Amino acid sequence: MNRELTTRKFVAVLNEKIPVGVLMNALGHMAAGIVGGASSLEEMRFDSYFDKDGGEHRSISDCPFIILKAENSSQIRRLRQEFASAEIKFVDFTSTMTVGTYFEQKERTRGTAEKDLEYYGICAFGEIEKIGQFTKRYSLWK
Repeated sequence: MNRELTTRKFVAVLNEKIPVGVLMNALGHMAAGIVGGASSLEEMRFDSYFDKDGGEHRSISDCPFIILKAENSSQIRRLRQEFASAEIKFVDFTSTMTVGTYFEQKERTRGTAEKDLEYYGICAFGEIEKIGQFTKRYSLWK
């Protein structure tokens, strides 16, 4: 593993109006999606950690992963637009992506105008300073 300090981070911004259990599901999907869509896993700096007994704890990133909160879906929609304009890698999750089969969720999403989507969260990966320009107005999830 490279011993240089990381210059990238993961960030998730979650809609505080959505129940926490639902948000954890959305966060899991988004985190898997951001990694699955990566052009290079090397930049995400995954490594193994070893405990005193020799047990291996695999695929832990040394990049920060910050969880922030948005007051509502509209804030996440705006952040999504900003990330897209800045060409920041992101994955989002909406209410249409829950309940029913995978096929039903895709059909429900396809049948909903973007302006009508309720955003549960957005997850991004990129340069710390670049992402920070857009996320500094959000507070830490507590």
